[in-house]
Amino acid sequence: MSLDFSALKNVPRLLLEARLKPLQGTRFQPTGFPNLGAATYDGPDGTRMLLVESAQSMANRLEVVCWDKVADDWVAPLRGLPVIKVIDANGQSLTNTVLEAHRTNSPYILEGKDTSVLNQLKQELADMEEGPVDIRKLAAVLLRIDTNALLHGVFLAKQDLAGGRLRLPRALSAFIEAEDVREAQSGGVKNDHVNPSGDTSKGFGNVPYARSEFTAPKITAYFNLDLAQIRGYGLGDAVTELLIALALFKIRAFLDEGLRLRTACDLECEALTVTRPSQFTVPDRSALESALPGLIARVAKEKGWPEDPKARVTTVRWDASAKAPKKRGKETEAADE
Repeated sequence: MSLDFSALKNVPRLLLEARLKPLQGTRFQPTGFPNLGAATYDGPDGTRMLLVESAQSMANRLEVVCWDKVADDWVAPLRGLPVIKVIDANGQSLTNTVLEAHRTNSPYILEGKDTSVLNQLKQELADMEEGPVDIRKLAAVLLRIDTNALLHGVFLAKQDLAGGRLRLPRALSAFIEAEDVREAQSGGVKNDHVNPSGDTSKGFGNVPYARSEFTAPKITAYFNLDLAQIRGYGLGDAVTELLIALALFKIRAFLDEGLRLRTACDLECEALTVTRPSQFTVPDRSALESALPGLIARVAKEKGWPEDPKARVTTVRWDASAKAPKKRGKETEAADE
C-alpha cells in the first residue's frame, strides 16, 4: 500500500495536535523535576499552564512503542530497520539503541571493552576530525546502523570522535501541555497494622503523605516533524518517505497505546489534528503498518543493506567487569540532543 505525502513536498514542518483527556475521572499527575516538582507557568495571556510531559520524555515514549520487548526486536511493521543491540558475556540481551537514552552514544556501546562500533565510527567519520561537521555523511552512517537516531537525534560526545562535535538534532519532537490548570490536593497513609508507631526510617510505622494532582479543561499533545531537516540529510526520496512514515507510525502508536504516562496519569486521545499544512491528512495506523515493510525493503535495496534483516543488527558485547557507566537513566529530563 502506498502513502500520499505529496502535500508535504515543499513544507518545512509538519505540525500536529492531539486533544487528550483523562481516561477515568478528571485528575492527572504531570511529570516532575528534581528540586522543582510540577512545572507550572503562566501563558502569554496569563493562563495557568502545566507541562504534563517534556520533550525529552516524549522522545523516549515515541521510541518505546516501536520495540517488542518479548521478541527483543522491532514491532512487526518495523522489522528490518538497522539497530545496535548490546548483549552480556553470556549472549543475553541487555539493551539497544531504541531503548537507550542517547541511542548510539550509549555508554554500553561506546565505553566498553568491545570497541567495534567506536572503531567503525572513527573510521567512517575520520575526515571530520578538523573542519566543519558533514551532517549528510553522519546521517548516512546512522541510517545504516541506527536509523531511529535520524528522527530522535544523537550527540556523539566522545573527544576521539571529531572532538565530540558530532551532533544531530531531533527531527521529531513532542510535548504535552495542559491549560487553565487547578491543583487537586490529596494524600494518604502507609499503614503498619503490626507496629503503627515503629521506626519509620526503617520502613516501620504509619507514614502519612501528601499527593498533588491537577485538573484541566484542555490537555494537548504537540508533535513537530522537521521535514526540512530530513530532506537536508540528502539521502534521497525513498529514505525521506520512510522517515516520515516511521515518524507518523510512532505518533499513531503512542496515541493508541502509550498514553499511560504514570499510574496516576492515564490519558486517551479524543482527536488528532493537522495544523500545518492543513491540506495533509495523517494516514491511519493500519495504512502505515501496511506500507512500512515495503518502504524498508525499498531503502534496503537502494542503499545496499544485507538481504537478511538479522544482518542489519550490529551487536556489541558489554563486559560487566568493565568500569560501569554512570547512570544516565532513560532520557527523563536530560539535555536536548
